[in-house]
Amino acid sequence: MDLAALLDRIADDVAPEVGRGAVADYIPALARVEPWRFGMAVAEVDGAVHGVGDWERPFSVQSMSKVFTLALALSRGDSVWARVGREPSGGPFNSLVQLEHENGIPRNPFINAGALVVTDELARHGDAADALLAFLRQESGRAEIAVDAEVAASEAAHADRNRALAHFMASYGNMRHPVPSVLDQYVRQCSIAMSCGDVARSALFLARHGLRNDGSRLLGLSAAKRINAIMLTCGTYDAAGEFAYRVGLPGKSGVGGGIVAIVPGRCAVCVWSPGLDARGNSVAGVAALDRFTTLTGWSVF
Repeated sequence: MDLAALLDRIADDVAPEVGRGAVADYIPALARVEPWRFGMAVAEVDGAVHGVGDWERPFSVQSMSKVFTLALALSRGDSVWARVGREPSGGPFNSLVQLEHENGIPRNPFINAGALVVTDELARHGDAADALLAFLRQESGRAEIAVDAEVAASEAAHADRNRALAHFMASYGNMRHPVPSVLDQYVRQCSIAMSCGDVARSALFLARHGLRNDGSRLLGLSAAKRINAIMLTCGTYDAAGEFAYRVGLPGKSGVGGGIVAIVPGRCAVCVWSPGLDARGNSVAGVAALDRFTTLTGWSVF
């Protein structure tokens, strides 16, 4: 299959969707991103990478980072599952109400509360954001990947809800480190800037059933399968059912406008377009992945 030509076709097909939706305005630095941007990249398991549009332009990965921190935490053992669930939330990604009903145990690792717990768990072994950066630099092959300091400062200044989530979990004994330290690491991991090509390359270990780009094993077969499963059921918040219906792949979105998706055994895909729907997912990004699975026939179903 000519993936380069396929991506060109997808870009043409979804052009009317680009710019639709609204950029994330609760983080001021993200509110200034041009909504008409669009990029898409496919990294094949043999290492070949294809892209279209703004696929080499860095953007804020935001919640896509949660896939990688979960993988790093699980590479050190599965103790995190005593502290966070694996069920879809059915509600907003920053809900406090659900935490109270469930005694400080987040519903899954991809809502904000769950990701804070994963960061706290990874921090047992050192700075979580630094560990994530080291991993992403090695997997992408780009040593210059870094935290966007402007986005990090903007996000930290508007992190009251995340701070509340972390303190609430601490009140139930579900935080191991001081909240300010965990929040700092969490904000920095979400503020990492990467291109679609970088993200797709970095996520290939999930398409390779746990094998990194250098051939070493990050995760066992079962752990890689389970991360993909949680991405499918929880990766797009309370739109996970609609995403599974339209796209049919494990995926994880971020409010920076990115979505990473996995075709096990074949490739990792990343698409970026900053205009978001009401649930925080890229409008053009979902449309592009819908076209991708329709045109290729590649789906987990």
